[in-house]
Amino acid sequence: MPDEINRKRVLQTGEKFTKSWPKQKPPRLAQKMINSRSEAIRTQLLQLTDALLIWLAFWIGWTIRGLYRFKTGMGVEDVSLSDSLNWALYIAVPLTPLVLERLGFYQNLRTKKGSTSFQQMFQAIMILLLIIGIMAIFTKQFDTRRLAFGSGLLASFLLVIIRDWGTRIWFRQRALDENNKENVVIAGTGREMQDFLNSLDKELTATWHVSQLFDLETHDKEDLFDILKKESVARVIFVTKMTDFEKVSQAVEICELQGVEAWISASFIRTQIARPVFDSVGSKPMLVLRSTPELSWELMLKGIFDRCAALLVIVCTLPLWVIAIIGIRIQSPGAPAFFSQLRAGRYGRPFRMWKFRTMVPNAEALLDQVKEQHGNQMDGPVFKLDRDPRIFTFGEWLRKLSIDELPQLLNVLKGDMSLVGPRPLPLYEVEAFSEITHRRRLSVKPGITCEWQAGGRNTITSFEQWVEMDLRYIDNWSLWLDFTILLRTIPAVLFQKGAK
Repeated sequence: MPDEINRKRVLQTGEKFTKSWPKQKPPRLAQKMINSRSEAIRTQLLQLTDALLIWLAFWIGWTIRGLYRFKTGMGVEDVSLSDSLNWALYIAVPLTPLVLERLGFYQNLRTKKGSTSFQQMFQAIMILLLIIGIMAIFTKQFDTRRLAFGSGLLASFLLVIIRDWGTRIWFRQRALDENNKENVVIAGTGREMQDFLNSLDKELTATWHVSQLFDLETHDKEDLFDILKKESVARVIFVTKMTDFEKVSQAVEICELQGVEAWISASFIRTQIARPVFDSVGSKPMLVLRSTPELSWELMLKGIFDRCAALLVIVCTLPLWVIAIIGIRIQSPGAPAFFSQLRAGRYGRPFRMWKFRTMVPNAEALLDQVKEQHGNQMDGPVFKLDRDPRIFTFGEWLRKLSIDELPQLLNVLKGDMSLVGPRPLPLYEVEAFSEITHRRRLSVKPGITCEWQAGGRNTITSFEQWVEMDLRYIDNWSLWLDFTILLRTIPAVLFQKGAK
């Protein structure tokens, strides 16, 4: 069995941990929760949103003042918002989110009560009033329009509270939705794993689905391979205070080869493994070993760009959707215009991918027969054939122009796919992987286009080479690389390079 051979290879080879114990005593941790990197980015995003809402609130306040003057016959004042409230805006817009953060407004969003948010926001407004009052006295800024300023503060209070209420509901719903929960394995020895879980705040573990408490002393490392594969695990947290380093090293190697994040308690070693990053789970310091792009603003911008661009392309290509649906219905009557198939998403989690149907209705049933009669032009588990007899004439035209791929934009909007990323493969092809290192291409969100499609897929018949291109993309990912692949994809589509 290929999987069995590769599991043994992982356990028998590979670099070991450097057993370097810290000589100095670590600094005492603060009693409050230490934000992880993802929580810090989330907080910054909410702060930016609140800053924009506060600016909008003062604009609303200025509009209310204008309407009041018009209604009372005082006339329209030839003074803009920036002229009248410029100095106050410079204080309120950046300072309010910082004060709110200091008051803990952005913490415990899933469990925080509405009354707590109300109290924190009221305190922030009072602090803001005090600071602005002191600044007005020292700078002699007494010409501020009181109605506009007061209305702006009230609108700021209401808008931020409404935003917070919506955010808390959204986080709670995500915590209840099992499909949104992150599959996590806790690895360690004996009681320390359960003690670790019990020590964490429920706010942190609400979005986790703990697939298993994996005892490194009593289980074989081969079992970890199977768990990561079957449970679509996103990360393994190693609680290693009492665990033999050799066992941790072997388990980490399995995670790295499959592109699964390994989070290691950072209280015991400095490692020589590439790309170590320090993070935290609650107040527990962790050493994270990543072989995938690290969570960052750039990665968040990729998600925002994906959805915005997908929506724009859908709107602009609606005529092509209509043509495709009508053409398929005419040439292949009695069958649906859309084709869906379960594909392997990030970490191998199945999702339903959509395309325009370009083959006969019973195409999947005929696959084995086509393989037997025509062979496979791509070595490895993936099936590719230039002139697949299951494709009808109009479907071939759709493939040449890549119009059949347009419905995948719906998967991008849903969040199952990205515009750029390794192509998602059917589940049965993923199960047929002969090397466990191939699974690392599943460690990022799959995409509509990739290096393989943009770089001339007709000339590539080696699945190993295809995987190498995907792994090179993962290791060197940046927004700029995504943009260059998208730009290279355009001529590949226009000049009909190698749609199979």
